[in-house]
Amino acid sequence: MDRATFEAVVHEAIASIPEVLRAQLMNVDVVVEAWPSDDDLRKADVQEGYTLFGLYTGVPLTERTSDYNMVLPDKITIYQGPLQDAFGETEQLRVEIRNTVIHEVAHFFGLSDADLVRLGVN
Repeated sequence: MDRATFEAVVHEAIASIPEVLRAQLMNVDVVVEAWPSDDDLRKADVQEGYTLFGLYTGVPLTERTSDYNMVLPDKITIYQGPLQDAFGETEQLRVEIRNTVIHEVAHFFGLSDADLVRLGVN
């Protein structure tokens, strides 16, 4: 899948989020990068031999206080290389791109990986 098509699938995933939630993503940049950097892997505590499909960087809504203002946007990064390596050029790739976007948006709303597992959204 070329970059433009991959990005379009990411945007479709964002558009599929209910408006009441999507409206709260005002100060969040969603970007596609080819591969996670070593720094990204460290931030996400990814163990050797594993990879990263997406990364949320910022302050979750549940941790913001009244002092939270005049800040750079939060960032959701979706990594094309690891997703394509894992799922190839299949319809499952589109499903996993959406799952990854939803997973990272959930972190923005303050849900942890454990919360997502408990909710059956992983």
